[in-house]
Amino acid sequence: MAGLTADPEAKLLSFQRFRALSNPCLAYGYGSRSLSKLRESEFGRLAGTVYLDHAGATLFPQSQLTSFTKDLMENVYGNPHSQNTTSKLTYDTVEQVRYRILAHFHTTLDDYSVIFTSGSTAALKLVAETFPWVSCQGSSGSQFCYLTDNHTSVVGMRKVLAARSIPSTPVRPEDLRVVEQRDEMGGHSSCELSHLFCYPAQSNFSGTKYPLSWIEDIKSGRMSPVNLPGKWFVLLDAASYVSTSPLDLSTHQADFVPISFYKIFGFPTGLGALLVNNRVAPLLKKGYFGGGTAAAYLAGTDFYVPRSSVAERFEDGTISFLDVVALKHGFDVLEHLTGGMENIKQHTFTLAQYTYAMLSSIRYRNGAPVVRIYSDSEFSSPDVQGPIINFNVLDDKGCIIGYSQVDKMASLYNIHLRTGCFCNTGACQRHLGLSDNLIKEHFEAGHVCGDHIDLIDGQPTGSVRISFGYMSTIEDAEAFLKFIIAISLHSSGGQPVSKATTGEPGAKATEHKAQNEPTITNSHCHSPEEDGHTDARIWNNSHPLHPTLREASSARQAPVQEPAGALNRDPELPVVTKICLYPIKSCAACEVTNWPIGKQGLLYDRSWMIVNHNGVCMNQKQEPRLCLIQPFIDLQEGSMVIKAEGMEPIEVPLEEDSGWAQIYQSKVCADRVNTYDCGEEISKWLSKFFGRPCHLIRQSSNFQRNAKKKHGKDQLSSTTASLSLVNEAQYLLINTSSIMELQKQLNTSDENGKKEEFPMKDLISRFRANIILNGTRAFEEEGWEEVSIGSLRFQVVGPCHRCQMICIDQKTGQRSQDVFQKLSESRERKANFGVYLMHKSFESSAPCFLSVGSQVLPVAKEVVECQD
Repeated sequence: MAGLTADPEAKLLSFQRFRALSNPCLAYGYGSRSLSKLRESEFGRLAGTVYLDHAGATLFPQSQLTSFTKDLMENVYGNPHSQNTTSKLTYDTVEQVRYRILAHFHTTLDDYSVIFTSGSTAALKLVAETFPWVSCQGSSGSQFCYLTDNHTSVVGMRKVLAARSIPSTPVRPEDLRVVEQRDEMGGHSSCELSHLFCYPAQSNFSGTKYPLSWIEDIKSGRMSPVNLPGKWFVLLDAASYVSTSPLDLSTHQADFVPISFYKIFGFPTGLGALLVNNRVAPLLKKGYFGGGTAAAYLAGTDFYVPRSSVAERFEDGTISFLDVVALKHGFDVLEHLTGGMENIKQHTFTLAQYTYAMLSSIRYRNGAPVVRIYSDSEFSSPDVQGPIINFNVLDDKGCIIGYSQVDKMASLYNIHLRTGCFCNTGACQRHLGLSDNLIKEHFEAGHVCGDHIDLIDGQPTGSVRISFGYMSTIEDAEAFLKFIIAISLHSSGGQPVSKATTGEPGAKATEHKAQNEPTITNSHCHSPEEDGHTDARIWNNSHPLHPTLREASSARQAPVQEPAGALNRDPELPVVTKICLYPIKSCAACEVTNWPIGKQGLLYDRSWMIVNHNGVCMNQKQEPRLCLIQPFIDLQEGSMVIKAEGMEPIEVPLEEDSGWAQIYQSKVCADRVNTYDCGEEISKWLSKFFGRPCHLIRQSSNFQRNAKKKHGKDQLSSTTASLSLVNEAQYLLINTSSIMELQKQLNTSDENGKKEEFPMKDLISRFRANIILNGTRAFEEEGWEEVSIGSLRFQVVGPCHRCQMICIDQKTGQRSQDVFQKLSESRERKANFGVYLMHKSFESSAPCFLSVGSQVLPVAKEVVECQD
């Protein structure tokens, strides 16, 4: 098969040609024309978006929601445990949905029962709690075995069993063995033992499909996870598999099958089921009973009789019956749009096969691969491989580019993918070569599941995953491939690269030794250009009309002036050239020359934020037009004036109004903060500007949010580490010499002779710093441990790990990828720029000011040299 160039202008191998070269019998789903119409009518919200996280959650079609809403508007559904007419309607509808679920999996109520749960995780927990575990005197008792390529929710079952002294054994796929004769399993036992083996029908990490024939092989004894006497039962984790593939339970009769419906339909979420083989159901041992599960019981005596129906016996409390009603519409619409799961299976696999083939063939100029794919198959058949591709991006020297960095780059292209270990540490360890000790070391270094720490000492902590759904298109695949080509060009310094070496004579691959970098990258929960630095509402003598502060108000927009004694400065030391505060998080800067500070930083910096109708903080990554909102603090008048083009200015008082409604559940960087709604008038103003409901809220003055992390040598005390609505630290400092270095690289013409100018002032504004200084060397600030500015002392608490917000022009709100890409390229893919500062000490009761023109006295970090 022909290779692929990493030239952004090169055309990808056509999909039709690929099918002819690979497997012409594969059908392209439901037809490209009908798929195009489906995307337009059912998924119009995807316009301009490439969604490739269907293994995480697929997307619901518009008609499913419309049909379900119409159903709710026309019918009255009551509690199914009542006896009135509306309750009877609910009960009958729920039972009908049970039939529909079983029919979808090619079985009936004669063979299986459907127990509704909150998801597949709850279904797994239910099996762990009710399985007939046996502990025999003088015998090893029951055992739980699970494939190492199982989801976290399966591995977590072992904690329930440990409390019952039931051992758990992890089994690698290659360790499953064929047993010639049943009596080779071991000696006989006087105690009937029940063992449980769990494996995924499809790996959520790599998309590998494990043989469904294992079900019968395990149950019959032809295959054994471990050598034990007794009877084996099989739990088939089908949550990932059934999202894009048909499952025939009439042929593959697993004892337990947990599923989550949002993986299939996208809606509803929080609803799953446990399908239980009726031959096994009588063996399950239930302890707790809740509403609706009892046929009879006494409150004062230990008398309880469960209901005879398996479903009613195990569904404690009232099920989410309206969500169950929604499933009916999910099945109807899915069948109508796609023609069934077999079509979905073929369509999604073909897209994955094409993407895999193209991705595998991309090479750097030196012949090195651009990606390292983690797979157990060659994507030859949909029977062995699902529509999931797991990989890491490499540079031209073979070093892994951290997944967090790839994720940030993907966002610039509006590509939605997933990164990390995907709640599957076993598969992650096996494919990435991570030992148990290394996983523990990563944890001790600060890495936890789901964070942004992607590399530790050059070793990846996870990878990148893309996955396809029935509404995915060939255009989605090609957009993703062009993105990979684009970032490979940046990784190779923008040099032209050759065609892939696959199948081409004379191609030579150059081996490179990986360069390990002893650092943790992207370790913070959010990049602070999103806003994180300072505030200081809680500040001694901070009333806006306090006499000491009045002089600062006149300097709000004054031109930069040299302070007294400026002529006696040390010319070799940096000087503060600009001070900016950002009263409203993610909105425009307010530049000042002399400004009061408090325990949280610059007074009123990040005291307010704009939230959407759900109370979720808005930032420029979701709404770039936030930068067009211009707040101005008038200390003398005690108000904040907010301006925006096309809008009349509006004022918000600096003092809290007793009439404001308090909100308790606002979040900033995963921290809860107490806030106040600033009123209906400003809410209407903002809603008009953005075209959707939103509110302005501010942090309560009597609420203190403390920095949680250790920075540097010492842990900051609670009295000096108070934060406003910032992400990481009280201040962000940048160096104009560092900006100039970046500007030189950005203003260099590309290989096509094109050149885009980035003015210094515009670049500075993108990095949203509080303190801008004219350092003597680029990036020297990263070597500082402490810094004094006038009489104020600060501790440097680490670099600022940048995100996509630096790609937004703060004047226009327009996005461009160049700034982030060039920064990432020039800084060895760390995308660090600027440093965080925290108050070293702040005990003064008198107002303190930060002024433009102040000399900066840094203290460099100690360099410890190795001695023989």
